[in-house]
Amino acid sequence: MKLFHLSDLHIGRRIGELSLIEDQRHILGEVLSACDEEMPDGVLIAGDVYDRTLPSVEAVDLLDDFLNDLIDRGLSIFIISGNHDSPQRLGFGNKIFEKSGIHIQGTFDGTLAKKTLQDEFGEVNIYLMPYIKPPMVRPFFEFDIESYEDAVAAVFCTAQIEESSRNIIVAHQFVTHGSAQPEISDSENISVGGLDNIDTSLFSVFDYVALGHLHKPQYIGHEHIRYTGSPLKYSFSESLHKKSLTVVELRAKGNLEIRTIPLKPLRDMREIKGPLKDLLDAGLENPEGRNDLIHATVTDEEELFDVLGQLRNVYPNILRLDFENSRTALPVTNSSAGHDVENRSPLELFTDFYMSCNNVEMTERQILLMKKVFDDTGELLL
Repeated sequence: MKLFHLSDLHIGRRIGELSLIEDQRHILGEVLSACDEEMPDGVLIAGDVYDRTLPSVEAVDLLDDFLNDLIDRGLSIFIISGNHDSPQRLGFGNKIFEKSGIHIQGTFDGTLAKKTLQDEFGEVNIYLMPYIKPPMVRPFFEFDIESYEDAVAAVFCTAQIEESSRNIIVAHQFVTHGSAQPEISDSENISVGGLDNIDTSLFSVFDYVALGHLHKPQYIGHEHIRYTGSPLKYSFSESLHKKSLTVVELRAKGNLEIRTIPLKPLRDMREIKGPLKDLLDAGLENPEGRNDLIHATVTDEEELFDVLGQLRNVYPNILRLDFENSRTALPVTNSSAGHDVENRSPLELFTDFYMSCNNVEMTERQILLMKKVFDDTGELLL
């Protein structure tokens, strides 16, 4: 049995005023192309389907188009809610959708949802556990549930999972392996070292753990406990990530193959750094990357005119601009504080102030200019 593992679609995501809906439409098209080539039996979507609990109309329409395209290919689809989703809204109509092969578990109702597929080796049990927190679980159990790990342990304890069967779980949680923690990104809401950690040991009964929540593709502790990552980059902390689609192939019990298919975005998200002229020249020499989403860091020492405007002439999608030079590298100091201010001229005080702010001395031309300013204002220069 061959399954695709997706997560963290975040449909409807915006970065500032920039909508990513067309980027998302493109990347979901990449997934559909992979379906045509690989012909999987089903698709697992491990939460954060939408970016907001109240998704936009265009986000709902895009998900509707994507699911219909999957149905047209005869695939079974398994979806859980993530922490960004509204469980009730995502799960609306799930009983109707099941007739078309779409299995959605939006809310936790006290039991671990189980769906079963069949292949030549027998049954494959797919368990759907939406994003849960201790308060969501406590009403259904008499156990003392304080942490996220307590909550997941309680759910598994009562699920009566048959260890000899082939079992898959789709979950949206923060999973750690002892003291080892996965790599997280700026766009995720994680309390590292807090009560939301769930140890991999709880998942020992599962042949494959299809995780969502983290945006970098990675496994934690064991290769079969895997975050497939988001299909697109959603923050500049992800700029070096290699986004992909995870393919899981199950044969007989204990025989599992995991591989990835690279996903190519409509526009990349990149960080560029250097002198302004070098950045502009690089963009002109590489027109294919000019529409990428850019975080630029300019390193020139001298004062520059309309840096953002110049960059946007070459890179229209500049989302962030920073400066890094000797003036920004050191903290501002008050070099005049320890001197006798009353016995120093305004020009001397100003040159000290300029040095403290810029970490460079004034040029002779700048000194002459300021001397004229003080002369014109009637100040006495020593």
